[in-house]
Amino acid sequence: MNKYDIIVSPMLTEKSYDGIQSKRYTFKVDKRATKTQIKVAVEDIFGVKVEKVNTSNYDGKKKRMGRYEGTTSSFKKAIVQLSKDSKPIEFFESLS
Repeated sequence: MNKYDIIVSPMLTEKSYDGIQSKRYTFKVDKRATKTQIKVAVEDIFGVKVEKVNTSNYDGKKKRMGRYEGTTSSFKKAIVQLSKDSKPIEFFESLS
């Protein structure tokens, strides 16, 4: 699995904005990715030092459109904590 396939997209929510000050970043990642793979991918892509990775799996929610019922996509979320001596991720700098 390619490191660019592991990190799907950054998650930009109110709660994730609060973590930017303390070097805690939230990403949507591939469902099959392990914590170690996520750590290596973030370190290689952004050139930072990762201290800790927490992951959560989310099931899709049930949604209705008229008489038809379906579900939204399920996904995996990773919260990445950088070490204190690491530089911040530049992509998130303009957002804080």
